[in-house]
Amino acid sequence: MSKYGSLNSMQQEAVAYTEGPLLILAGAGSGKTRVLTYRTAYLIEEKGVNPYHIMAITFTNKAAGEMRERIDKLVGFGSEGVWVSTFHSTCVRILRRYIERLGYDNSFTIYDADDQKALMKEVCRRLQIDTKIYKEKNFLGVISSAKDGLVSPEQFARQARGDFVRERQAAVYREYQAMLQKNNALDFDDLIGKTVELFEQVPEVLANYQERFRYVMVDEYQDTNTAQFRLIELLAGKYQNLCVVGDDDQSIYKFRGANIQNILSFEEIYPNAKVVRLEQNYRSTQNILDAANGVIAHNIARKDKALWTDNGQGSRIDFRQLDTAYEEADYIIRDIQGKVQGGKGSYGDCAILYRTNAQSRLFEERLVVANMPYRIVGGVNFYARKEVKDLLAYLKTIDNGSDDLSVRRIINIPKRGIGATTIGRVQAYAEEQGLSFYDALQQVDDIQAIRKAGGKIRPFVNFIQVMRSKLEYLSVSQVLQEVIDGTGYVKELEAENTEESRARIENIDELLSKAFAYDEAAETPTLSGFLEEVALVADIDSLQEGSDYVVLMTFHSAKGLEFPHVYMAGLEDGLFPSYMTILSDDLADLEEERRLCYVGITRAMSDLSITCARQRMIRGEMQYNTVSRFVQEIPRHLLGRGKTAALEKSQKEVQPQSFREAVSKVKPIFSTRNTYQSRNVSFPSANTSKATLEYQVGDRVAHMKFGEGTVSQIVEGGRDYEVTVDFDKVGTKKMFATFAKLKKV
Repeated sequence: MSKYGSLNSMQQEAVAYTEGPLLILAGAGSGKTRVLTYRTAYLIEEKGVNPYHIMAITFTNKAAGEMRERIDKLVGFGSEGVWVSTFHSTCVRILRRYIERLGYDNSFTIYDADDQKALMKEVCRRLQIDTKIYKEKNFLGVISSAKDGLVSPEQFARQARGDFVRERQAAVYREYQAMLQKNNALDFDDLIGKTVELFEQVPEVLANYQERFRYVMVDEYQDTNTAQFRLIELLAGKYQNLCVVGDDDQSIYKFRGANIQNILSFEEIYPNAKVVRLEQNYRSTQNILDAANGVIAHNIARKDKALWTDNGQGSRIDFRQLDTAYEEADYIIRDIQGKVQGGKGSYGDCAILYRTNAQSRLFEERLVVANMPYRIVGGVNFYARKEVKDLLAYLKTIDNGSDDLSVRRIINIPKRGIGATTIGRVQAYAEEQGLSFYDALQQVDDIQAIRKAGGKIRPFVNFIQVMRSKLEYLSVSQVLQEVIDGTGYVKELEAENTEESRARIENIDELLSKAFAYDEAAETPTLSGFLEEVALVADIDSLQEGSDYVVLMTFHSAKGLEFPHVYMAGLEDGLFPSYMTILSDDLADLEEERRLCYVGITRAMSDLSITCARQRMIRGEMQYNTVSRFVQEIPRHLLGRGKTAALEKSQKEVQPQSFREAVSKVKPIFSTRNTYQSRNVSFPSANTSKATLEYQVGDRVAHMKFGEGTVSQIVEGGRDYEVTVDFDKVGTKKMFATFAKLKKV
């Protein structure tokens, strides 16, 4: 395999297996991107596959860019023919060509989270829903989950019959989707769902892409949801040359719709699939890997594997239990300071990870006092800032006049004296006539109710029309510059002459730089293409490598990154895992939290520090927590000397051997305000026997939270039964019989 000799034996096996389904279980730091790029080269050079027939798909722009760069470097001439893209970018490219088959125009707008919220407010207004009682955010969450599961508004409505709350959600979903189509807009979930719909409804389009993509490779497969799985299944349906790469132990996005069963059930879906395990880690020391292996081994729903490395044992893990959260923050900041001053690393080598964003405050305060540079990952996205969204709304209106949200956003920016009453009357006219909001503005002379306001509206309409007429001969950056000049947006900010206004002007300059860069890089730059590229930028892609500052982020944000020195803060029962997770009767919730802990541990390259506090202020109350059960699951010999006293003390309270024993002995967090002291939280003993189960596989059962479902599996697990139930409304859940309290129906 000549050039492939630098790969280890398992990597070589994965690269050389090219025909038929292949599951590559790639542990953290095992070189999965390297395998995918070399596999692409092998297909082209050794198998004679035309690059045009190869697709490599992943989740983030950063990952796709890295893969693109590596493939180009490795393959050389012809590599540009390989389709390397994210899921969403792939679907946008397909929909731009064929979405007319589904009743949309090809110049559709992509709505971000803020756009969705604005649209949902309008939906609730139309349906006369009190948003003080029924939150827009909750409706959006329900709709997103439905779309991830490929449940249409019609299907949702059928499933909701007889349930008042679900019927209300169904009405909102139906109106929300209707307004999206009226605005010729798609949200991010639609990008996947509409592509699947297109493939299923228009067989010739599917056949075209199946013929093109004869070899499909999917990265981060454990993060796919039901819609993404269906998309891949359809694309690979003809040739079955599907290679998926992922790590079930790093599946941490259930809250975003990720379905871990996609990777766990791959061999059931593709019985002839080959499985290759990549267990050699190139990132971390063996002590760090042994800690990660020790924690994740407590999960039941996983593929068996254990990471190992040639990097040496490394230093032991530094575990500290501090008295307070303030002392915890102080210890971590001083330790980082010591490493930098001692020449053991730079600020940029250090990352502080925590479970919730609220935990960042204490670290920020200490970093400021210590005069240390830092950056929080996951702040306000550049494209979510007001001035940027305003100018993008102008561009969207010029590109797609059907987008009512964008038109309404800018009709009074800058101020034109058009009041809410006038806007409401234009909207009413649009609804009566079946027009978009912008089309109604164009007919302002026919709207009797607004009278004098017509003189304020016409200049806005004229400006948009003039800009549309210039699209043929102006570049995107020139269009943006004319919008800035024509609206006087920057002049107003200059007149303010404040620190905030200057910062906003800098953001506008940065947007212009982005437009210039797009004009130079795109083969055929268009306004639609620019807006599409902007819409698909992810928050995590904004992390700049090589900058010398301490990074603060949640465990979720850290996935896919690595740092020489990692600090895992707040490892306490009640915080990580959360108290709600501990009390949940769904085993999957705790297992997902444990996978999140595993991800945190495997971010560390050479040094790992784990900290917790005996007491911390949460929601204004002082709470006292025991050491996290996840720390308990780390083998004792991996912890630095003298650091295990806290564990030995808390061992009597939380046993590390198993979830069953641990959860049966959990003690409630109590407050100095006696909030919890009056509560007696107790669990039944885990001594369920076969004779006590009143149901068996195939029986219908009822759960007090999840409703009715069918028992699909019962597994004896030591002192309790693990019961899997396919619930009618919430899907499949795995739980312990003792805590589930299922009733046969």
